[in-house]
Amino acid sequence: MSWELTRRRITRAVNSKFIFDRVPLLHAVIFFIEMAITARLVSRYNAYYDERPVLTMMVTNAVLGGIADTVAQTITSIRERALRKPGGIAKNDTVAIEIHELDRKNPWNERDLIPNSKILPPPFDFERLTRFMAYGFAMAPLQYKWFGFLSRAFPITKTSAFVPAMKRVAFDQLIFAPFGIGCFFTVMTVAEGGGRRAVAHKLRDMYIPTLKANFMVWPAVQIVNFRLMPVQFQLPFVSTVGIAWTAYLSLSNASEDVEQSKPITYSPTIQLD
Repeated sequence: MSWELTRRRITRAVNSKFIFDRVPLLHAVIFFIEMAITARLVSRYNAYYDERPVLTMMVTNAVLGGIADTVAQTITSIRERALRKPGGIAKNDTVAIEIHELDRKNPWNERDLIPNSKILPPPFDFERLTRFMAYGFAMAPLQYKWFGFLSRAFPITKTSAFVPAMKRVAFDQLIFAPFGIGCFFTVMTVAEGGGRRAVAHKLRDMYIPTLKANFMVWPAVQIVNFRLMPVQFQLPFVSTVGIAWTAYLSLSNASEDVEQSKPITYSPTIQLD
């Protein structure tokens, strides 16, 4: 028996296990491993930061990015499993129904974040997880330098706090946020094997809706961040709050990939009453 056949059987067996017939076991195991690593980082964060601040930021960003993508893949798997059952989502499956309703009411994107498609996999996508963790790891030094620049350009003192904080927010949202969103979709598309045309298509469809969503969420978060957080905690705070945001980006990126490669569609009946 070849190793490839053995690997496929093991993968199929692992991905067929669910907790309470709803939450995929593999997703849950990976999530708890990530949370254990996060707990270790939190317990010794100051010591790590004092020794190697940039590397500490990079590892923290990577782990939190991995958590965000794991959450996004888990949400997708829960809903897709419910949709693929005979008759669609059962009326007593409150979790799947809630996910469906939140997706349907998404105000920032006309496209479903979790399309009804067989292209989206219930199996855990380790390559996708690796891309998100690598992106968070690589972007951390740039974010670290950016927060350092903002703290030097607009110092917060006991006598002057609110105005410098608002200036930081304005610079962050008008300069770094548009750049960061464009960088995210470009890097992810290239990492997935897309070329110049795929990047242009992704930016055309996803950039403006995502930027609008950013302006709805992040100004308030950054006011708290710049006003209250010490410099060494600003990036971890943003990354922690950003778990939900990164999960949104992950779902957005995956949904666009489905639209681009959509020869097969899947439209089960959804029973909500």
